[in-house]
Amino acid sequence: MYILINALYLIAGFTWGDWRNWKKYYPTILFLITGDFLYNFLLYNKSMWLFHDLILPNHTLITILAMTVSYTATVLIYLGRFPEEWKKRSLWFLLWFGIYITIEYINSKLGFITYHNGWNMWWSAIFTGIIFFILPIHHKRPLLAWGISIGIIISLLSIFDVNISYMK
Repeated sequence: MYILINALYLIAGFTWGDWRNWKKYYPTILFLITGDFLYNFLLYNKSMWLFHDLILPNHTLITILAMTVSYTATVLIYLGRFPEEWKKRSLWFLLWFGIYITIEYINSKLGFITYHNGWNMWWSAIFTGIIFFILPIHHKRPLLAWGISIGIIISLLSIFDVNISYMK
């Protein structure tokens, strides 16, 4: 399933992504990837969600595939075509939020993602909204985005009672 999803992201990325200006989006691609690495590292012993697949053998390989393919394509399309007008920005945000949530919902119903330790589809929806809200902020004002992200990380660690003892 995840190979198919990433193949579709790859095609979409090459079709609609702003590859000509990839260098200006590169820091935001790394920001998104770093966030996922932080999740996988900080919550190694207390995962909120885990990916499963018929072909790829484990969560780690699925996540690395998503980081390299899906996140890169997402940023190149989402920011590369980010509208100037606020109304269009809202619709663009809702489109991408809908794409990510629909894929996750289908994957959860098919058993390709499982939730743990109090996480659920509603938390994923909130988190997905935050991601698509913060990507354009990072693109224009990276330090502000990092500050917001650190606050969100600390809040989520507190909400989900992730103690330092859970960490590696």
